[in-house]
Formats: sequence, C-alpha cells, structure tokens
Amino acid sequence: MAVSKRAALLGGALIVIAVAAAPAEGARAPRAHRDAARHGPSVSGALLALKSSGALSASDYSRDYGAYVSAKRALAKLRGTRRTELGAVLDNVRAIAAARGFIPSRLPALFMTLERNRQWWTSEPLIHAGERVSFPPSKLVWQYYPGQGIEIQWLGTFGAANGYYLAGNENSNLRQLLGEVLALATERAGGLAWEYLFKFDGGVPPWTSGLSQGTALQVLARAWSRFKEAALLGAAQRALAVFTAPPPTGVRVKTPAGAYYAEYTYAPRDKIINGFIQALVGLYDYASITKDPAGLALFEAGDAEARVEVPGYDTGAWSLYDQFSESNLNYHELLTEFLQHLCTRTMKGPPFPPTPPAPAPAPESPPPAATGGGTSAPVAAAAPTIPAIAGDAIYCTTAQRFTVDLHTPPVVVLLSKKLRGGVRAGVQVSLSKVSTVRLTVHRGARVVWRNSAIVERGKPRLLWPTPAKGGTFTATVTATDPAGNFATASGTISVSHR
Repeated sequence: MAVSKRAALLGGALIVIAVAAAPAEGARAPRAHRDAARHGPSVSGALLALKSSGALSASDYSRDYGAYVSAKRALAKLRGTRRTELGAVLDNVRAIAAARGFIPSRLPALFMTLERNRQWWTSEPLIHAGERVSFPPSKLVWQYYPGQGIEIQWLGTFGAANGYYLAGNENSNLRQLLGEVLALATERAGGLAWEYLFKFDGGVPPWTSGLSQGTALQVLARAWSRFKEAALLGAAQRALAVFTAPPPTGVRVKTPAGAYYAEYTYAPRDKIINGFIQALVGLYDYASITKDPAGLALFEAGDAEARVEVPGYDTGAWSLYDQFSESNLNYHELLTEFLQHLCTRTMKGPPFPPTPPAPAPAPESPPPAATGGGTSAPVAAAAPTIPAIAGDAIYCTTAQRFTVDLHTPPVVVLLSKKLRGGVRAGVQVSLSKVSTVRLTVHRGARVVWRNSAIVERGKPRLLWPTPAKGGTFTATVTATDPAGNFATASGTISVSHR
C-alpha cells in the first residue's frame, strides 16, 4: 500500500476505546467484488436456498427475509444522507450474498446490522463520523462509518466487555454482553471469528482483524476464569483458529522468525505494529489463563517476530504506525501502552511453563575400536548458544523511549541558504519527527510569506513563491509535534535575481 495511513480499528488500554478514523466516503469496492454483486445469487435466492437445504430454519428465514424487505421499503422513502447510508448497508448485504457468503453463522450479525441501520436512518438523528451508539438494552457497541452506515465495532465491544471485567462489580453486564457476542460469532478458518461487514480502506466484507480477535481471546479467557462456563472457554479455543490460518481467511503471516498477525485479513502486507502488539497481549493472557499449549505456541511464534519487528518502529524521536508513516498522537500513545502491557507480561516469563520434552534415550555403547590402531570417531562439539535478547528488554525499553518522545521537542533546522527568484521554490528543513511546520519569511520588518503543513520526519520542503527581483530574506520555521512540543530555527536565504 502506498504511504496512506490505514485507519486501524483501535481501542486499547485494556481497554480504553479510541475512536477509529472512518474510511473515505464513496470508496469503490474492487471490480471482482462489484462483478460478483451483479452476477451471483440474490439475497432472496440465497436465503431461499439455505431454507430449502435445511441449513436455515423457517423462523430464521422469515426473520432475515423480513429485515431485507423492510430495509428496501424504508430506502425508497429516504433521501440524502439517510438514503446513502442505508443503501450502502443494503449493497454490502447483496454483495455478500452474490459472493456466496451467506453461511448460516454469518446471517445473525449481517441481518442485525441491516435492521439496526433501517431503524437508525428512519428514526434517529444524523450523527458525526466515528460517533458510537448503542441500542439499549443491548450492550453491543456500534460506530458510524460515513458511506457505510453504522456497524458493530467489535474492538469497541470487546473493550466494553474488558471494562466490565476489570470493574469487578459488573458481572451481569459482562454476562449479557458476552452472550450477545457469542450469538454473533461466525464460522471462519475452521473456528470462530467476529467479522466486520462493511467496506474499509480497500477491503470488502466480510473481514476480520488480529487486533480485535486477540482482544476477544483476552476477555473470553478472563470471563471463563471468573464464571467457569464451558461456552466461554470453548469459544476462546475456537477463536484461536484465525491465528493459525493465512490471509484472507486468517491473520497469520509466516516469517523466518515466527509469525506476524495481520491487522486486516485483506491486507497481509500492512504491518500495523500497535495491532500486532495488542494481539500478542491477548494471546499471552489467553495462554496464561487457560494453559492451552496451542495458545502458547501462537504467542511464542508472534513474540519471536515482534522481537525482530519492534526496534524498526522506533525512529529515535517518535514511533512508526506501519512500514511507511509515523504515528499520530493517539496511535503513538496506544502503541506505548500496548508495549508496556507486553513488557510487564514478558518480564514474568512465558504464559506458563511448557511441558519439557521427554529425555532422549541413552546412546548405545560404541562398537569396539578396530584392530590395527584405529580409534573411535570423535564426538562433535555442541554448537555454541547465542543468548537471545529477552522480549521484556525490547518491549520495556521501546516503551520507555516512546514515553520520553512525548516530552521531547522536535529538532528542526533550516537547510535552504540560496534560492532562485521567480520560482515556486521549496524551503527545505531537516525535521526529526512528524510535526506541524510553519514557515514565515521576512524582508526587513515586513512579512512577505507564510506557509504551514503537517510533514513527517526527513528533509521536507515548504512552498515559497520567491520574488523575481531577488534579495535577502530572513526565514523562521517552527515545528510543533503531535504532543505539543515546540522548536524553532531561523536563518538567512539569499534569492537570486531571475
């Protein structure tokens, strides 16, 4: 993916919810997705086929088909934003049907989403991008994505469940919310997943995320430890499957060191580090609580890769969000917090001690040496062991550095000394981290030019249409990083006569 920053479906702080950036309005689905919507089964036909095969009960068929008909009727009466949003949700339902994605386990979440959007856009107020809403008495968290309607925000939902768990006195709300969550799980990758059912930054539904799935593991294991209900443990065990399957079904991306767990099943090459680290926190907690060897193996594979990856996301002045761009303030703080969580866990050691391997059988006695002065073959020396850097050393140190970055001003230097006159010149600066940079050009006491832009680290240029007559000018640049730290630099620029 180019350098555009993919808007992660973030929550955090075990878990304090951060509002996700919405995808661009009007983003078009890939051509294959649009073609499938034109040529595959219709919603009505797909539902009827499931009913005829016995995969869908008559009552469930009536519920889902009724939601579809009601949404179409409501759409015909709507205008403007309301029509756009409900229409987008209907289009997603049709596209999933056409792609033969109507499996029984997916339908409850899919048609609940359609019904909730019919309800919202026909009777509720217009809301802002990223705003979260609910439908009491349900505890599910929904979020508005402009151009895609309101959608179940699974990370927000699992974050709310974590909040109920950590409160200690919200067991009834925790039970209710997890009951709703389990009813909406979809069969995926041979296990269970909680799917996002809308288009997002180039991805088409249904898709899921290592970040949300890891947080699901965490809260399901925690709830099982409190309630000892088999359904919670069983769901958590089945939710591991997404971490064993490669994209686009699962999130496991095999690496030489172990495995990277992708943020999005449709974008395996995007290495969004905060989502990967939180997935590892979820896997650690799951394995620690359940003592499941499968969970331990998945954590260890991801942990091995994270030890390789994490240092590369430290620029020395700020954090990277992915392989391309620096974090905004929210993501920098969130990554710092996730690393702190992983730091405290790995300092304790593995989630639980692995079962030691069975001792190797004693070697047989060597045959007697051959006569004539021969000797036994020498025993090969064991290869030297190179101690690995402890995971906690990497996670803790990086978190500490990112904390310091929050209080360290950027370093900005004016590089341009001479420019040609009468051109749209670029005044070049050296910048240590992403900042809002402001350029002010004076000739004597008079301001002749101002410009500002948010730019990332490196040697960016800020526009200045230089005067054709040339002259000597004083340029001042200021840089304010995302945390509000400020720095300034100034110098003289000589502009030649054109």
